[in-house]
Amino acid sequence: MSEKKKGGKEFDNPYSVAKAVTKGNALTKLSMVVLGLGNIAHHQIIKGLGMLAIEIAFIAFMVMKGAGYIVDLVHLGGQEQQKVWSEAKQIYEYTKGDNSLLMLLFGVATCFLVAAFIIFWRGSVKSAYKMQCLAEAGKKIPTFKEDIKSLFDKDLHRTLLTLPILGILIFTVLPLVFMICMAFTNYSKVDAHTTIFNWVGLANFAKVLNIGDSIGSTFWSVLGWTLIWAVAATFSNYILGMILAIVINRKGTRCKAFWRFCFVLSAAVPQFVSLLLMRTIFSQNGIVNTLLLNAGIIEKAIPFWSNTTLARVMVVVINIWVGIPFTMLQVTGVLQNIPADLYEAATVDGAGPVRTFFSITLPYMLFVTGPYLITTFTGNVNNFNVIYLLTGGNPTPVGSTAGRTDLLVTWLYKLTVDNQYYNLGAVIGILTFVVLAVVSLITYRNTGSYKNEEGFQ
Repeated sequence: MSEKKKGGKEFDNPYSVAKAVTKGNALTKLSMVVLGLGNIAHHQIIKGLGMLAIEIAFIAFMVMKGAGYIVDLVHLGGQEQQKVWSEAKQIYEYTKGDNSLLMLLFGVATCFLVAAFIIFWRGSVKSAYKMQCLAEAGKKIPTFKEDIKSLFDKDLHRTLLTLPILGILIFTVLPLVFMICMAFTNYSKVDAHTTIFNWVGLANFAKVLNIGDSIGSTFWSVLGWTLIWAVAATFSNYILGMILAIVINRKGTRCKAFWRFCFVLSAAVPQFVSLLLMRTIFSQNGIVNTLLLNAGIIEKAIPFWSNTTLARVMVVVINIWVGIPFTMLQVTGVLQNIPADLYEAATVDGAGPVRTFFSITLPYMLFVTGPYLITTFTGNVNNFNVIYLLTGGNPTPVGSTAGRTDLLVTWLYKLTVDNQYYNLGAVIGILTFVVLAVVSLITYRNTGSYKNEEGFQ
């Protein structure tokens, strides 16, 4: 059996850790314990000392702080702040208690640091083995200046990507993991678990998914409306935007540039301005109700935002008004790329505009814009602005944490900011991601863009 088959992908790399373990000499293997030793022995002094310094710093941190942070991560503390009478001062003093939130944060950060060191350790071992191989082959070992120079030449990608990757890990991935961990605790101001809280496993998930519980019944209700909203908002904008683009681009339409300008101008207005304006116009004392009342068409104001059905219809309609210009711009370029001979052949065969649309235009558009539809659906599931700025999630039943027009994302906001259910908010965030991931993957794998990539070429 070949080495490649025995070791798998590790042996594809000429300087892999697996080869360093099996083929490395004593110096290389010792470098797995004392990082940089192999580089120092091959006259890469600065590089080797740098690796050794990082290892010493890591060990010192783990001995002094890191190990304690990981232990704290396991139990999250339990010693609350206590009031103790001081005979000497004749006053009450407060002893320092545990802070589970900081324990969780520092513990997760330490785990990230350990993972980063493991990656660094692998790179150090590979470097030591590479120096061994170069020395055995009689090749020149690069100096420190040559290593620095390579960072601006063949290894330029390392130089340019290091800071962005670190930024993503520190400011995106680390907080995300920290928030995910909260879903498995009882951290909630409602239950008075603010300073001291503990791991509760999957209890929060069971609470949210249990339809017999008030939170569970609210979750399934909000999830149903979220999916209805996402489908309605996505396809209404898509179909109507496509029809608008077709009408503007057809041969008989005059002043095409003017019509495009009108819709581009409406799209240029910041979305939050349009939404707040619409909210005011259709409010109880807004322009629409005032004009209708003064004209005697209605006897009392229409409850656009306080009636569940009306509020849901209004957010979909206003989203159409806000979103159609963007869809029209997206679709216009694709429409102009549909081969003209397809339409000519359809005309010769006697197909009318409706048959041509459903047989040529719509299939081609769905083929090309399938991934765009999926991203639009995802964006609508998380469309915080439209719902929060128009209705604020209202109308809200008495005693409920979610309104009738709340989406999962706006309900999550209310759970954390307004009601301070931090643990349940984290659960909702995870479940929202799971729903989006499942729907997106299944939908994408069934689109023509994935199944038949060259179908229209």
